[in-house]
Amino acid sequence: MDISKAKEQIKNAIVAYLKKDPFGEYRIPLEKQRPIFLLGAPGIGKTAIMEQIAQELGVGLVSYSMTHHTRQSALGLPFVVRKTYGGHEYDVTEYTMSEIIASIYDTIEETGIQEGILFLDEINCVSETLAPAMLQFLQFKIFGRHRVPSGWIIVTAGNPPEYNTSVREFDIVTMDRLKRIDVEPDYPAWKEYAGRYGIHGSILTYLELRKTDFYTVESSVEGKRFVTARGWEDLSKVVHLHEELGIQVDQDLVGQYLQDRRIAHDFAIYYDLYNKYKADYQIDRILQGEAGEELKSRASAARFDERLSLLSLLTDAVCQDMRACLESEALVSLLHEALKEFKEELLRFTGSGGAAVLERMIKQHRRTLEVSDKAGTLSDEQRHLRLSLIKTLEQYQDELTAVPMAADQQFYQVKDRFDQTVEAMKAKVSETKARVAHLFDFVEDVFKDGRELLVLVTELTVNYHAARFISRFGCEAYFAHSHELKLFHRQQDVIAELEKLDPS
Repeated sequence: MDISKAKEQIKNAIVAYLKKDPFGEYRIPLEKQRPIFLLGAPGIGKTAIMEQIAQELGVGLVSYSMTHHTRQSALGLPFVVRKTYGGHEYDVTEYTMSEIIASIYDTIEETGIQEGILFLDEINCVSETLAPAMLQFLQFKIFGRHRVPSGWIIVTAGNPPEYNTSVREFDIVTMDRLKRIDVEPDYPAWKEYAGRYGIHGSILTYLELRKTDFYTVESSVEGKRFVTARGWEDLSKVVHLHEELGIQVDQDLVGQYLQDRRIAHDFAIYYDLYNKYKADYQIDRILQGEAGEELKSRASAARFDERLSLLSLLTDAVCQDMRACLESEALVSLLHEALKEFKEELLRFTGSGGAAVLERMIKQHRRTLEVSDKAGTLSDEQRHLRLSLIKTLEQYQDELTAVPMAADQQFYQVKDRFDQTVEAMKAKVSETKARVAHLFDFVEDVFKDGRELLVLVTELTVNYHAARFISRFGCEAYFAHSHELKLFHRQQDVIAELEKLDPS
């Protein structure tokens, strides 16, 4: 199965394992909860989906790579205690708590979250000395003399032997105690993830044209040649940063992430071409409705790969706009709650100034963020949102500190700043809707009844941020064409599913 289906299977298993009966006992006792064994090629996103699952379920996450552990760190260190049996004293070996088990209790103590996931990666590559204890752990959930706390689900992952010579095959007895899920690389599944998490447009367009380059592992006289989903994602991050910093992206850089010379060479050439299209077609002018006849004629006469690149540049730009709008709306929602709290606190503590009230609120939000970070329950988007909230509250505090005023004036000062944020958000939404309308006008005018219109509507349908934006704020051109192309109902189903996965 692909990684998205594997995520759904794991999530369902964890929900089932955490289900309790009317007496507060787990319906499936800890000893009967089969550890999940996720088996798949390296770099396809096994670790990433565990982080997403923990965030979506609101449970803790403790992760370890088992190749980094010795027998002592996994089981604990031995020490001798004196015990009496049948009236005789004996020296008995005990063990300190396993580092892995102790980290679970540390997470519980620091966050207050009682349930979670213990994720052990590269489980089938442990050292020879640790292998017997590892098999015992998978069967009985005990390291040394200490058991995994109740409410913590064990999920493991490993690579098939063809990808890693260090792999140790589990015997039938062990495998019969595991819930095994096999995962294969799958570009369409990864593309949905990529659209949500901002993978660079050049990468997505290149892979649309050359899907076979998404994932490959080959042996040659020069050694292993490989390209993985992890490699594409890490390359995307560094390309974004290089563009912000004005640093050149060349084949040498690409080859550090895509370790297949041919694919690295082809993508580096395509990246330069992608940027040439970006400059030649003046993407921002098109989205402002200012595309000239010469530009339209060139787009109309272009080959399909050039048209696809242009369409990718345009959709990537509007999807970024839509994402920014949704982030602004989410911040406004948090600020609205903070504004109500600020007003209540001012009334409750009449002797405190507004700056002091905001300082207490900021400290509380920072503490909440710190706990969430330790628990791993926030996505990057959620963490950025909460940091933006704290930064905005600090700006309010600075303004109140700079100009002394009465308590009621302080509230209206903060409310005025909040109202300005709301108006800026509304203006950004209106501007984005206009840019999307200009995009549809351009595609209709230039490509007539070609495949490009179908591609555009489909991309907006499956893109996480575009689907949410259109559902929230509407888009007349999209609804008209999605109805014509019989995609409207599919779009509604996609939005419903995405909203279920969105914890914010």
